[in-house]
Amino acid sequence: MTDTANTGFIGLGAMGAPMASNLHAAGLLGAVWNRTASRAAEFAAAHDGVTVCDDLADIAATSSVLVVCVSADDDLRAVVEAVLPHMASGSLLIDCSTVASGTAEAMAARCAEHDVLWLDAPVSGGTEGAINGSLSIMCGGSDDAFAAAQPALQAMGANINHMGPAGAGQATKAVNQVLGAGINRAVNEALAFGESLGLPMDKVVDVVGAGASGNWFINHRGKTMLRGEYPLGFKVALHAKDLRICQAMAAQAGAKLALSDAVLQDFGKLMDAGFGDEDVSALYRVTRGEV
Repeated sequence: MTDTANTGFIGLGAMGAPMASNLHAAGLLGAVWNRTASRAAEFAAAHDGVTVCDDLADIAATSSVLVVCVSADDDLRAVVEAVLPHMASGSLLIDCSTVASGTAEAMAARCAEHDVLWLDAPVSGGTEGAINGSLSIMCGGSDDAFAAAQPALQAMGANINHMGPAGAGQATKAVNQVLGAGINRAVNEALAFGESLGLPMDKVVDVVGAGASGNWFINHRGKTMLRGEYPLGFKVALHAKDLRICQAMAAQAGAKLALSDAVLQDFGKLMDAGFGDEDVSALYRVTRGEV
């Protein structure tokens, strides 16, 4: 039986740090590791009883459950290969990064070689959801892995679903990222259209947000976009990375992602202009012709 009260967390970025904080609040977090060691030290100083591990081998050897939240496929592969030789038989690795479904499948196979349970568990909800513990978590892996992960998942999220075998969580996240890109583009176009008509746009946001066209993005970002403010929830550069993953998956599956392709081109303009670390709502800079 996996000891979920002995959970380690790898990757204390904008999403990872608040997720780890919620694990600590639930009494589950024992140790942390971050590539930038000072960030791990700062986290531990603010969370009583949390140990900072010197390296990945250390956190792997001292944790029954490892939660990983890193930026890219290569980062995940490197972490998995570093921790697996030191993880105990029957322990659990939960990956909350966003990577290709094929990468998740390959990492699950590597875990199986070491008798380690694997669960790909990418999240949606931005930094707000990470802070509030209200993330939507889409999971791929065995029934045993999903069951063993419940205490950790419930500490970090509010909508937790088992989507199928390894890779299914990441495939579902890819669908989510495509949808998010399309909603972003639609809200941008609609707000610019409304402004061109001379409407009272704050009121427009309230009205359409309460109707059939309402969505999280217009309700939480519409008014700030109109003011030229872009509070960080999810970085342009990270969504662009995710959409490139989606493009590769679509090409392999024979699917078409025309809207995502267009958004990715505009994200490229933002990144070229130095706005890659801004929130994805900064797409309005392109819509308004500022970039």
